[in-house]
Amino acid sequence: MFVKRTPEGSLVIGAPAKVNLFLEILGRRPDGFHNLHSLFQAVSLFDRLTFAPLPDPGLRLTVTGAAPELFGPSNTVVKAYEAVQQFRKFEFGLAVNLEKNIPIGGGLGGGSADAAATVLACNLLLDNKLTNDDMRTIGAQVGSDVPFFFSCGQAIVTGRGEIVEESQFPTDYWLVLITPPLAISTAASYAGLNMPLTEMREPSSLHGCQSVAEFINSLRLTGNDFERRHLETYAVLGKIRDVLIDRGARLVRMSGSGSTMFGIFDTAPEWASEREFQQESWQVNLARPIVLPRIEVNLNGGRPWRSQRSGLL
Repeated sequence: MFVKRTPEGSLVIGAPAKVNLFLEILGRRPDGFHNLHSLFQAVSLFDRLTFAPLPDPGLRLTVTGAAPELFGPSNTVVKAYEAVQQFRKFEFGLAVNLEKNIPIGGGLGGGSADAAATVLACNLLLDNKLTNDDMRTIGAQVGSDVPFFFSCGQAIVTGRGEIVEESQFPTDYWLVLITPPLAISTAASYAGLNMPLTEMREPSSLHGCQSVAEFINSLRLTGNDFERRHLETYAVLGKIRDVLIDRGARLVRMSGSGSTMFGIFDTAPEWASEREFQQESWQVNLARPIVLPRIEVNLNGGRPWRSQRSGLL
């Protein structure tokens, strides 16, 4: 997370999207969840959240640039605030403005990132009374992907998503993220797997990844277990995949349970802003992998995300 503290006492937090460079579903557990094995990578596409403390408990949320479904108790910001309150009672409230830039229902983890930002904001306003483990525990109550956003920004994620092992694979490449006007339910995607309660399969492993070329070659031996089914169900995903391949992507993959498809490129493609994508109503974002500082707080009111690897911001 990238944090700015304003002179007025508010916090501005940049919450990044993530992509799944691979995603394997190893099996269904007796508790109904699935064990996964995935490589998460934070990327330079951010939601921007502003948190202003209020004298009385309660949450006042406004959302810009988003669909109506982001208002109400199902919003992950609301859930995260309530989860922190249950873990450690505090007396102040929060006025939160969420500037939504990460596509909704695209498999990019925007809701989880927003929840993590809310937990972090509460902790900063509590003078860091929560440990990193506390924040991960609280985040996991909101969503399986939330604990990842308290990591360095790249990690092998296992369990149902709550086990995060930081990694150091190459990051010197560009990504083009293309999201069609199609929101795919994560719960429905898992239900569609129809996995029996059997022994878990063995996860893949990545070897010889000192260079980007070696890394991509290793990634080609993995995949996304949701991708084949979704390509058969949603023709637009195949169309996007073909566009990325035709434009020279070294690897094309779906993120999470979709609907975002992404391509990996050596350099920033100039065609990513072409009008043909606007005519298709596709949301196209050019991004770079980023490594997140534990907490980067700018106390002097300057640029909020001043990091060597914060990409396009």
